[in-house]
Amino acid sequence: MDYPNDVAYQAEPQTDGRFKDEYQLHPLDDVLAYFREYARERPEVVALTCFGIGFVLGWKLKPW
Repeated sequence: MDYPNDVAYQAEPQTDGRFKDEYQLHPLDDVLAYFREYARERPEVVALTCFGIGFVLGWKLKPW
């Protein structure tokens, strides 16, 4: 993971324009960054999982 360029690990600016030395926590951004990295490393697993979820939802939610 490329932490310096990742949105979840960038310091937020203070009111005077300088950056804080400490990093802010962004759990949602962290989870999204983790899933993006996982999807880049294992696209076939993510594609099959999405297909399986779509199949089950389509099967259970069909209108007839």
